[in-house]
Amino acid sequence: MHLLTLDLPGIRKIASGKVREIFDLGEDLLLVATDRISAFDCILPNPIPQKGAVLTSISAFWFTKFSFVENHVIATDVRDFPDILKPFFDRLSRRAMVVKKAKPLPVECVVRGYLAGSGWKEYQATQSICGISLPKGLQQAERLPETIFTPSTKAVSGHDQNISWDECARIVGQGVARQIRDLSIRIYEEGRRYAAERGIIVADTKFEFGLLDGRIILIDECLTPDSSRFWPADRYALGISPPSFDKQFVRDYLETQDWDKTPPAPPLPEDVIRKTSEKYLEAYAQLTGCAL
Repeated sequence: MHLLTLDLPGIRKIASGKVREIFDLGEDLLLVATDRISAFDCILPNPIPQKGAVLTSISAFWFTKFSFVENHVIATDVRDFPDILKPFFDRLSRRAMVVKKAKPLPVECVVRGYLAGSGWKEYQATQSICGISLPKGLQQAERLPETIFTPSTKAVSGHDQNISWDECARIVGQGVARQIRDLSIRIYEEGRRYAAERGIIVADTKFEFGLLDGRIILIDECLTPDSSRFWPADRYALGISPPSFDKQFVRDYLETQDWDKTPPAPPLPEDVIRKTSEKYLEAYAQLTGCAL
């Protein structure tokens, strides 16, 4: 079953993002990952089969693995969900989690280990990323001398905006900023090492944190193909943008279309949908050693 949108009669939906539907369960929240896919900040009309299940299952895998940081997960198995959700178990299975309510911090915690994407563009122009100076002569996709924390603001729509460390500290406070920076780098480094053993390079990623009873906890998703840049190690090369386990087939196709990258987005052909689904499933299998 493909899921493009979701309503649960009797359960209040409080938000609908590019991928996730969020429902209010009273003391807790229900997060549901649909099979929607976005590119160039537009939600596309076609679902990607099993994408939502991959995102939720990969996040659940990492949340369990990183025991050194508290996270928002209460349950990922529908059998452990509240009884009020029983009528919807078929639609929620594998793609939903019940989580604690936390107050999200208003910054995205971006961690970069390689020179790619917007970081590569900024480096070419300024030899720095978010005010962090880097050595001369680095190539596209090159491993950075050390992992860097480059926070951004959260945009309700459109692109997030990169901010400096000082601006991050001003927004959330110096102490909180240090904690989320240190946690972000540690999670990335441990995840990067684990993934590398399984043939995946995690070039960069982003995390979200929230406050719960004064404690900082990890929320949203964790090291998924949507929140991270995953490169197959056997196809990695310097000086190019390596192939990745995410929306590459979608982006490549859209770049060939006569489309101005504003809604509505054009429909995707079946082969692009199939190849994209296969890449998400391959990422899950390679990371976890299990088939979905």
